[in-house]
Amino acid sequence: MFKYQRTLRDRLRLDGIGLHTGYAVHLELVPAPENTGIVFRRTDLKNFEIEATRSHVARVSYATTLMKKGVMISTVEHLLSTLYGLGIDNLFVDLNSMEVPIMDGSGRMFMDEIEKVGIEQQRELREYIVVQEPIEVRHGDKVAGVYPNPTPKATYIINFEHNAIGRQQIALELTPESYRSEIGPARTFGFISDVEYLRRCGLIRGGSLENAIVLDDSGIVNRELRFPDEFVRHKMLDLLGDISLIGHPIIGHLFAEKAGHAIHAALADHIARVREKYRLCTLPDLEAVLEVQKAG
Repeated sequence: MFKYQRTLRDRLRLDGIGLHTGYAVHLELVPAPENTGIVFRRTDLKNFEIEATRSHVARVSYATTLMKKGVMISTVEHLLSTLYGLGIDNLFVDLNSMEVPIMDGSGRMFMDEIEKVGIEQQRELREYIVVQEPIEVRHGDKVAGVYPNPTPKATYIINFEHNAIGRQQIALELTPESYRSEIGPARTFGFISDVEYLRRCGLIRGGSLENAIVLDDSGIVNRELRFPDEFVRHKMLDLLGDISLIGHPIIGHLFAEKAGHAIHAALADHIARVREKYRLCTLPDLEAVLEVQKAG
């Protein structure tokens, strides 16, 4: 956990295509001052700004989309997950299209470029959401929640009938190191059986074997996985991107089972509405409270 807020040491540039639009996208990540948060800027629309907050979540079907005054930014979850996982608080995200580029379907290319420019500590203290009571949402057998825990931790469980996936579970302490090695490289995935429907809906126009794991009835079309359980790792990647929209890093145990973007977003929204179940504090504040508790 970091005491102070963080941004990038320098700007970085990336080019790619949108997974759903298929449009070419030029993306720049630009260092931002303390207390800015993550702010998207549409350079094709006079730098129109959309703050990466839950209040701007517009759609959560197949990807997370932000909208403000009719202007949209879609498929934000992989980039936001990378920034949350690496502990980056303040950044301008400049792009000349309505969708964040999919890159290779994971956070790996974002991580690689961020590592090249480096991360800079700022002067303002970082504020954390410190969970004191369970907070959860349920939709049928789907659940997402966050529970008291002295350090950031996450658990994810999936269960697909497809023989290449089945039941998978991952649990780990959330640190930049664990994110880089265990979560960030995990790619998105989809099923051949869904392709025709999604394309009729105007989606996945930029999808390919280069930016997603693709499955058919017999197994994995791409053949090679980065992890035996890459599917559940990617779901955790999505969870962290969606939960980052709450606006502060969380000290607690995130948990999700059979979830997806909709229930992730519902959890972020619910957290914001139950302020009595958590404290918003800096690490020095938290350390002082823990010392008092020990003394008592």
